[in-house]
Amino acid sequence: MVFLRTLTHLSLFALESMYLGHVAAYDNSYYDNVVLYWGQDSYGATHTDTAYLQQPISYYCQDGAVDAIPVAFVDTFFGTGGMPVLNLANTYNPTDNATFSGTELTNCSSLASDIEYCQSRGKIVTISLGGAGGSTGFTDDAQAQTFAQTIWDLFLGGSSTMRPFGGAVLDGVDLDIEGGASTGYAAFVTEIRSLASGASKQYYVTGAPQCPFPDAYLGSVINQVGFDAIYVQFYNNVCGLQNYDVVSDWSFGVWDIWAQQTSPNPNVKIYIGAPASSTAAGTGYLPIGNLSSIAVQMRKSFPSFGGVMLWDASQAYANNRYDLMIKNALVATGSTGFIYPPCSAPAFVSGQAYTGGSQVSYGGYIWEADYWTDSTPSSSSNSGWSAISVCEGGSVTPTTTATSYTTTKPTSTSTSSATSATTTATGTCSGVAAWQSGVTYTAGDEVTYG
Repeated sequence: MVFLRTLTHLSLFALESMYLGHVAAYDNSYYDNVVLYWGQDSYGATHTDTAYLQQPISYYCQDGAVDAIPVAFVDTFFGTGGMPVLNLANTYNPTDNATFSGTELTNCSSLASDIEYCQSRGKIVTISLGGAGGSTGFTDDAQAQTFAQTIWDLFLGGSSTMRPFGGAVLDGVDLDIEGGASTGYAAFVTEIRSLASGASKQYYVTGAPQCPFPDAYLGSVINQVGFDAIYVQFYNNVCGLQNYDVVSDWSFGVWDIWAQQTSPNPNVKIYIGAPASSTAAGTGYLPIGNLSSIAVQMRKSFPSFGGVMLWDASQAYANNRYDLMIKNALVATGSTGFIYPPCSAPAFVSGQAYTGGSQVSYGGYIWEADYWTDSTPSSSSNSGWSAISVCEGGSVTPTTTATSYTTTKPTSTSTSSATSATTTATGTCSGVAAWQSGVTYTAGDEVTYG
């Protein structure tokens, strides 16, 4: 995501075409959530007009189009005085606004009421760490744990004389790590989970990796500790939205397989991250009709789908309320419940050669061959297959429960609780023997697998 420093401020402008849904608390198990990054005034970096420059955060919370707002960014972890640096472009930045004594940490306490207004409207507001131009990273796990305590005290449920948003208590952290190394991030997340354990409110941990799987910076981290949501950036990469029709490029299926089979939190949600206008990213922007069609298809195809993430607020509002239009498309498809599509493609036959475009059913997914292959379908990049949908019989209805999962840090083990979706599937596996590796099967045999 692009990090900017724009220094202009405007009065509010009238909202049009408001989504007038009732105010409801954020629910991470829903399939229609919209995430809108705020803080960097991306529109202001590419336009000279002032009509849609970034407005105060409360401006983007006046209707039901948006469910979660990551505040971007804490772009430097260890600045002057060893404290982090918070830069919110034209709203607050360490160059033009007051900072806490002996640090570059911007004092944005006047935003407290704006943030609390958003929370009163059912939104969650988190602090995003990193960004494309961020100075981030840790030397070891101990430094990461100490930094987690700092973030907890400055922005979340802790206490400090230097709280950038005053008395406002944010709802979690987002990792948009686009440089450096993976060292320490698992320990950081684990420490945040430990500090949040037993708190009176829910705290969320999210990440915003690039779409190539695994992500260079968060790939190993999300395998070690539980995240609540992953906002995959499907732009500025060959696997971006612009190549959705190229099955070998589109990687949402790989992320779903990770979510269901590898993630420490089996209820993690995967989002389509999209540019909110043509000037919000180098590649990946699509007209709203195209994005809506893709999002609805992913919602119907993969149970891990959680919604759409947009970069960023200023661009979405300038682009005819792009956020509102994608929200309406998702709401129309349904916020709860998932029906597994049938395994309509022929079962994969080991040893058989398949040409590009062939589809098979295997391991609970429908796969499409990227090119000629006789390999067994898998999420490996060299298998020659791409997962295009889950498949099974019956339906899944999520219920909100307190699901516990364990994360491990170097010195101790802590258990944190996350509100997430629990699914129950009704299938046709009864009475069918399990598939066994090395056993030869003939046409007509039936087995259960995956």
